[in-house]
Amino acid sequence: MPASAGSANTEWQPKAIVFDVLTALLDSWSLWDASTPTGSASEGRPWRHRYLEITFSLPDGEYVPYEDCVRRAAADVGLPPSAAETLLRDWGNLRAWPEVAKVLPTLRERGYKLGVVTNCSRERGHVAIGNAEQSATAGSGRKVFIFDAAVTAEESGFYKPAFQAYDAILTRLGVDASDVLFVAGSSGDVQGATDAGMRVVWHNKAGLPKKGEAVPLRESSTLDGALSGFL
Repeated sequence: MPASAGSANTEWQPKAIVFDVLTALLDSWSLWDASTPTGSASEGRPWRHRYLEITFSLPDGEYVPYEDCVRRAAADVGLPPSAAETLLRDWGNLRAWPEVAKVLPTLRERGYKLGVVTNCSRERGHVAIGNAEQSATAGSGRKVFIFDAAVTAEESGFYKPAFQAYDAILTRLGVDASDVLFVAGSSGDVQGATDAGMRVVWHNKAGLPKKGEAVPLRESSTLDGALSGFL
């Protein structure tokens, strides 16, 4: 997918860049596929899509246990309970997209505050965030914290695209919504972050269809492509 849906306005520069983590930064899709009985996308994709439908349609976005959403989605698409248990057991195997190793350190060097808002439990969310940081600092020989702040759905009490999920990161970063560029991983994030007053780019690595009326500044199948004009 080429970069599209508008172009980044380089006259405006954010004070903070906030990421979705499970799709914008990490390849969670492959882990979901590998957790199914056949280890294939033919079973993993419907499960992952159903999970997104569940979390993005909860009444008022109020948090319910993340693991329950994963298990419910598996049951809804006809997968055995073992699929969800395998995913949760192997959660630490989440891997970052290849561009993360270069993009995140570059953004830090440019002086942006960096944050994460993720639809996840506290425990699993911070494991995922740690994996992204590890990818960005591999070879440095030391633990480096890339993100200035991170908020999981469990911590804010809300799943995206509820306004409160995005709003929860602002105080921690010390910025206003108008100062934030949000890097979406799903179409729901494009609409949700826009409605929360943030500007949005969409790293659509998974090739997800557009939903809602919001248009990102840029859409690309690569992270660096989505952030073109800000790197």
